[in-house]
Amino acid sequence: MEVMDKTEKEQMQKNVEEFARLQNYMILAEKDSATYKAMKGRYIELKVILTASGINLTELDIIKE
Repeated sequence: MEVMDKTEKEQMQKNVEEFARLQNYMILAEKDSATYKAMKGRYIELKVILTASGINLTELDIIKE
């Protein structure tokens, strides 16, 4: 079993916090706006990164797209 170092833990925490914050902004934006579409691209990137890192997004993902 591989142990995460401090830098990896900090990066994972940063990604989780960004994912949560980004979703809050997405909720405020109109779904058909350019702003929402730009945020959705980052949302998908973060979702892939977190999933690949073994983070269970069941509770964290409020957008669910």
